[in-house]
Amino acid sequence: MTELDIAGHVVELVRRLAGPDAQAEVTVTRADLALTRFANSFIHQNVAESGTAVRLRLHVDGRTAAGSGSLVDTDGLTALVERTLAAARLCPPDPAWPGLAPPSPVPAGAVFDEATAFAEPDERAARVRAFVDAVGGLEAAGYCRTAYRSGAFANSAGHSASGRMAEAAMDGIARTGGADGVARRCADRLTELDGAALGGRAAAKARAAADPVELPAGRYEVVLEPAAVADLLQNLSWFGFNGKRYAERQSFAELGVAQFDPAVTLVDDPLHGSALPYDLEGTPRHALTLVDAGTTRAVTHERRSGAEAGVASTGHGIPGAATFGPIPTNLRLLPAAARTAGGDSPAPVGGPAEGIGAGGPTGGTPAGAVADADTAALVAGVERGLLVSDFWYTRVLDPKRLVITGLTRNGMWLVEDGVPTRAVRDFRFTESYPRAMGPGRVLGLGRLPLRQPDRTDGVWWEAPPLRLASWNFTGGASG
Repeated sequence: MTELDIAGHVVELVRRLAGPDAQAEVTVTRADLALTRFANSFIHQNVAESGTAVRLRLHVDGRTAAGSGSLVDTDGLTALVERTLAAARLCPPDPAWPGLAPPSPVPAGAVFDEATAFAEPDERAARVRAFVDAVGGLEAAGYCRTAYRSGAFANSAGHSASGRMAEAAMDGIARTGGADGVARRCADRLTELDGAALGGRAAAKARAAADPVELPAGRYEVVLEPAAVADLLQNLSWFGFNGKRYAERQSFAELGVAQFDPAVTLVDDPLHGSALPYDLEGTPRHALTLVDAGTTRAVTHERRSGAEAGVASTGHGIPGAATFGPIPTNLRLLPAAARTAGGDSPAPVGGPAEGIGAGGPTGGTPAGAVADADTAALVAGVERGLLVSDFWYTRVLDPKRLVITGLTRNGMWLVEDGVPTRAVRDFRFTESYPRAMGPGRVLGLGRLPLRQPDRTDGVWWEAPPLRLASWNFTGGASG
């Protein structure tokens, strides 16, 4: 049976076993996930898994329960319905049940690439080889992965949907002594991942990060590369634009208020890249503008949080949303408008020009810290500040103001008069992300956004480099 056949069969089983008044929604997802990992500059693991998951949510006699399983024969599906029905009878009443998604058209997903969905291990290995060759003898580690998901949805209100997605991602570091450089990308097609370009970029940054100096803590102007901006987007999504946290007054978001700089437009846009075109409740997914030219316009909802807020679902039903809330998972920081015709243009994303300094005259100097012309244009305007590659180990201190503490990693450089002059030791920072991007604080945006992978396939963050007026560094990485 196809995924849609399985979903329809479960709905029919619910009618037969629970009666015509029972409300059921069923999601069926087939996943083929493959990962090639490398460390010490050689592949040490190649793994793949394939499976089908069935999730049932059932509302009967005013009570709601959910169950899941992986057996898709008649006996397995019958057992799933029976145990979910038994659980529902033991649950407390659910007066806030929002009902089922009504029949509605579901858009087509992003362009689907068969070659990526069913890529062979040697295709991922070839990109690892290119990455390792490009680092020029440095120690390399990371992964290349491909993912394919085919899914379907059906409910007892007569709504059904189906879709499929494919994704490729690569994340690698190059290391020399105690200095690391990083390069990562997420794409709809495996052919869009250039292992040599990524390896060259990581190596140039690692060499440029050697012999760092220690600077005093304090506020510095910063240029954040897309990997660091991705951390901003992820935390804004989880803790800010989350409809449940907004309803609980635990979010910074204030609808209709200019909370961000006018340069900031944030759009959750699942159809821009690899993602299924409907959510866990069958609601069609569309682009949702969360911040428009600095003004906060929306937060995300699934059916329950939307009903409580008196608005429709925005298509953000996900596993666990009842606990931690609905979150955007495909957030884009839109880039700056294109320059006038005849102006300077950044190098193509992932093309040979990426990784300025890789193997060229600037390799091994602080100038090699600047990875592309898009970032270079922002750095050129900094009188004194820091170029930051990446953030990690970020944790929320104050959810209402979204104050985050974390560390820099994978390279940071002092910029003086528009030029990176010295590598800098890692800092710990404590900063309110909305404040840092607030009115008057965004000094520049790049023109070429880069998509950054998340740990989960189908989840990604896309942003250009970002220049901010101030970032609060509170001490060295050790304390």
